[in-house]
Amino acid sequence: MASIDNMILSASGWRSVFAATGREDDNADQISPAHRIISGAAALVFAEYLRNLSDRSALVLIGSDTRPTGNAIARAMIPVLLACGCRVHYAGFIAAPEIMAWARSPETAAATGGIGAAGFIYISASHNPIGYNGIKFGLTDGGVLPAQETEKLICAFRSFMEREDCAGKIESLISAADPALLEKVYSGAADAKARGRTAYHNFCSRVIWGGNADIAAALKEGLVKRQLGIVCDFNGSARTVSIDSDFFNELGIKFASINDKPGEIVHRIVPEGESLEPCRVFLEEAHGRDASFTLGYVPDCDGDRGNLVIWDGTAGMARCLEAQEVFALVCIAELAHLVWTGELSHDSNGAAFSKAAIAVNDPTSLRVDRIAAAFGVSVFRAEVGEANVVALARKLRDDGYIVRVLGEGSAGGNITHPAAVRDPINTVMALAKLLLVRGGGGGKKGLFEIWCDLSGQAGIYSEDFCLADIIASLPPFVTTGAYAEEAVLRINTKDHGILKEKYQKIFLREWEERKEYLNERYRIKSWEAIAYNGLEEKRGLSRFSDAGSGGLKICFLSGEGAAIAAIWMRGSATEPVFRIMADAEGSDNRLERDLIEWQRRMTIEADGG
Repeated sequence: MASIDNMILSASGWRSVFAATGREDDNADQISPAHRIISGAAALVFAEYLRNLSDRSALVLIGSDTRPTGNAIARAMIPVLLACGCRVHYAGFIAAPEIMAWARSPETAAATGGIGAAGFIYISASHNPIGYNGIKFGLTDGGVLPAQETEKLICAFRSFMEREDCAGKIESLISAADPALLEKVYSGAADAKARGRTAYHNFCSRVIWGGNADIAAALKEGLVKRQLGIVCDFNGSARTVSIDSDFFNELGIKFASINDKPGEIVHRIVPEGESLEPCRVFLEEAHGRDASFTLGYVPDCDGDRGNLVIWDGTAGMARCLEAQEVFALVCIAELAHLVWTGELSHDSNGAAFSKAAIAVNDPTSLRVDRIAAAFGVSVFRAEVGEANVVALARKLRDDGYIVRVLGEGSAGGNITHPAAVRDPINTVMALAKLLLVRGGGGGKKGLFEIWCDLSGQAGIYSEDFCLADIIASLPPFVTTGAYAEEAVLRINTKDHGILKEKYQKIFLREWEERKEYLNERYRIKSWEAIAYNGLEEKRGLSRFSDAGSGGLKICFLSGEGAAIAAIWMRGSATEPVFRIMADAEGSDNRLERDLIEWQRRMTIEADGG
């Protein structure tokens, strides 16, 4: 029970330090006896969940990222699944987008006869330190279970673990598994992995081109005229054994990689800040040998997020992009994709004929709102959590919106419909389309030219543009990085609703003291508080405590009522930390620095008051 109390159970995954020593920096492969029972119990409640969906034998796909404890967790779960009557396909190391594409593939549907239940278990702690691990659950829609379904599993798990016989029950199930079936599962791992790769490869093509052969042909034509080379620092992640190299090479894109042995994690897992530096250096070396190498990416351990480095031709060096920059660039690429294919069109005044939207999380920069406005599309926000953003996008599609691109801008990467998970291949290929799908015969404009025209920047467009020119066209914003030292706090207050109630009193006091200064220096005239809980956005908040454990954002408005800056806070559901952020329009970082220092001071005071 002590081990369970230390777990974070959410729709983003069930996470804890699984290393037997209890140290988050331990890279040993052993898990504790308690975590062996916990793993088996998680398998049991998922098997029962699937059984409630169908009276037929359920098929469970299972795999892990390359953390050292993944195999031990899998070997505690697989016997329980088999003893519960499930069929199991185990792929070993597999990237998160890969197992999710496999789960939604026609092959998986055929394996259940189209009528049986099927789902996946993915063993990963995403970007958490090496001693952590975790478990994600999903069905066949290509994403993790939505929050309300995950809550059912969490309730069932807690209820089972409160039973006096829980450990004995799991040990008996592990012992009850048929040894022949176990051997068949383990010996079939290579075949299962191959099927997963094939399903993923096919699905990536479907996502990137959006079913439009013309844009695929335009990119390939662009590659004939302008070669493109891409580098990757795999950092020992699950992408080391995925499709990346094959996929890019088949398109005619050159590819080179470092740290490409599974499990050899050589630096911090989260692909931001200092973790991008080895890739930046590698890109400079590759560009020195071959000038076509202009783009690089770094995934996290489960391979569902990739943040970027680029060759900046203007500066004559490689540089790392911020996570919010990456997401903004993908939004431009994928909205321009819709315009290029004719799915999104505009009248003579620039108003879109179709309803289209971007779905993002609450700390995504206001920069995305500026990009969306240029394309005539809407922006909708949900609470942090990929499952929340995916569920919001699905709801918007049900309401008649086109939602091609979505994601958590604060973390980087992106989700491109019909995918329901971030994927670095989709991120890289969005930029490849932006670079290579250019104007041709018949007066059809390329993706970057479409963006320049719609954003009122036609004058900056030239036919020999490069990545640096695209980045220079972004609406200027300065945003605190999610993993910056000043953005991460350790909070003692357990009830975050109470914390925000105290924070409100401090903020109101501080606003009265600072409002003249903020108006004179930064043109900030007023503010609006907004709460984000799951898919719900509550604007004009009068009680900050209504945000509860969700996100609380304060948007600062100009005299014209435009949102020009924001501060935000929320406790993490995947790490034992509390995050804050500031976001400010313009290229001068003084407002963002001022706001984040103010936000940090007020939050610490609220926690100590």
